[in-house]
Amino acid sequence: MAKDLFNKYIWLVDTIYRVGKITFEEINKRWVCTEMSGGEEIPLRTFHNHRKAIEELFDINIECNKRGGYYYYIENQENIEKGGVRNWLLNAFAVNNLINESHRLKQRILFEEIPSGRQYLASVIEAMRDSLIIELTYWSFWRDKPHTFFIEPYCVKVFKQRWYVIGYAPHYNAIRTYALERIQDLKITDKVFTYPQDFDPQFYFSTSFGIIVDESCKIERIEIKTFGNKTKYIRSLPLHISQQEVENTTEYSVFEYRLRPTYDFCQELLSHGSDLEVLSPQWLREQMKNVIKDMELFYE
Repeated sequence: MAKDLFNKYIWLVDTIYRVGKITFEEINKRWVCTEMSGGEEIPLRTFHNHRKAIEELFDINIECNKRGGYYYYIENQENIEKGGVRNWLLNAFAVNNLINESHRLKQRILFEEIPSGRQYLASVIEAMRDSLIIELTYWSFWRDKPHTFFIEPYCVKVFKQRWYVIGYAPHYNAIRTYALERIQDLKITDKVFTYPQDFDPQFYFSTSFGIIVDESCKIERIEIKTFGNKTKYIRSLPLHISQQEVENTTEYSVFEYRLRPTYDFCQELLSHGSDLEVLSPQWLREQMKNVIKDMELFYE
């Protein structure tokens, strides 16, 4: 139920965003053409309930211009275009909605699947909105069987085709990260928690490459050298927000980062093969060299 509502909210935001301004009647004409509608129009009261929920969940205001033809529009559209969660919502779900509206094109549009993301994402966001503790039955890759515990959901993050929920786990007295596809069961409890005002999700991950936050791994100044067309790829899609191009020649470029060189970052560097060389720090360079030597043993 929560997942269906979530998809309806996204459809509504995306529809109004694409058109710019639209009447309630025009919204319903488009709505009945979707699979979600079941051929039925949206009741006016339900529409206004959706507007309210969208504002509470995503801080997107759908306003009505009563003087200029009684049409609806997104008040803070410029904020959506700047990025952040609003921009992600449209980028992530707009294509899916377009596919559902264009049945004949479904087999010609290929996209990456995120395991189990849809099954639990809406419920997690709902719990975040209402500041409710959730009960997870979770099967870690490092355990022989699932275990059940409570967490206070602070934020969600997608990385490498996987959704994660980040929150405070009282059992461990620490902030932990859990992958949604490893959740066996999720229940929203009636227990309320207080979201800490000093917790900033962006800052929490600011010195991490991906999803691993390991304070025992100190922040380093890292330099890498890229060759050929790899430079263009790294330049167009930075590996981290701290990326700076500090040297550029016709043969190579040098990029600098300030972050924690955790396991996932090292794996990312290795994935670029011989088109990328770690220059510093020396210990990381040696670590990469040792990993490459170990890999070489498989091909002897």
